[in-house]
Amino acid sequence: MNDLSSPPVALTAANYKSDYKPIWCPGCGDFTVLGAITKALAMLQLPPHEVAVVSGIGCSSRIPAYTTCYGFHGVHGRALAAGTGLKVSRPDLTVLVTGGDGDGYSIGGNHFIHACRRNVDLTYIVMDNHVYGMTKGQASPTTEPDWDNKLSPGGTGVRSFHPLVIALAAGANFVARAFSGDPNGTAEVIAQGMRHPGFSFIEILSPCVTFRPEQRDWKQHVHPSPVAPTDDPARAARRIMTDDGFNLGVLYAGSRAPYAAKSAPAMRSVADLEAEFAL
Repeated sequence: MNDLSSPPVALTAANYKSDYKPIWCPGCGDFTVLGAITKALAMLQLPPHEVAVVSGIGCSSRIPAYTTCYGFHGVHGRALAAGTGLKVSRPDLTVLVTGGDGDGYSIGGNHFIHACRRNVDLTYIVMDNHVYGMTKGQASPTTEPDWDNKLSPGGTGVRSFHPLVIALAAGANFVARAFSGDPNGTAEVIAQGMRHPGFSFIEILSPCVTFRPEQRDWKQHVHPSPVAPTDDPARAARRIMTDDGFNLGVLYAGSRAPYAAKSAPAMRSVADLEAEFAL
């Protein structure tokens, strides 16, 4: 018989890691992001069966399989739709949605905007490496317009998508940036986002050393944000619009009430519904 008087055993990051070994390229920043997510879950002492990790398609979207939490690997660009539906139907679960810049901002861009607007209480973590890594190095929405590569000689010439500005304008209640090269800082930002009510958006700069080896220099450019987080969207907008792309930390923490699903008593019983399909 279990001794109910004994204090519960504290969960560690290892309790959230599955037996599957990540198959990312050596040096990929996503290894560290996975570690930061498990550290954040340990900080909050959330039982794995009370957490669901939802993803779409891409290198970073493999994360659900590498955790012991409930996981759902959805289709391209639809992770937020699945995560939103899950959280609304099961508000008792802590829902994390993970993905990359291609999955989240291109085919998933519409879902991104409206997930921010709805402000459902979940955390969206995007590993941004400014490239489609899994499909061999095409320019993504956040790629610099002058990035020269074999697929886009001379660059695309298309202005880069600015996810933090879009998230703030669309209504995200928490906006932050982290860097995979700072695992402890990243874990703390993720934990803060999970604690904050409403839709929390966290951009994590996660270098693709295979197709963007120059991103190894990001560690020389990142720096803590020189200002404290604000709950004023206008002030946050000015900060983000003048941002150099390497400020780390919480940039906006709002107070908008999260979306609350309206529940109504069932008008018909299950037996009534089954009767309609009886042959």
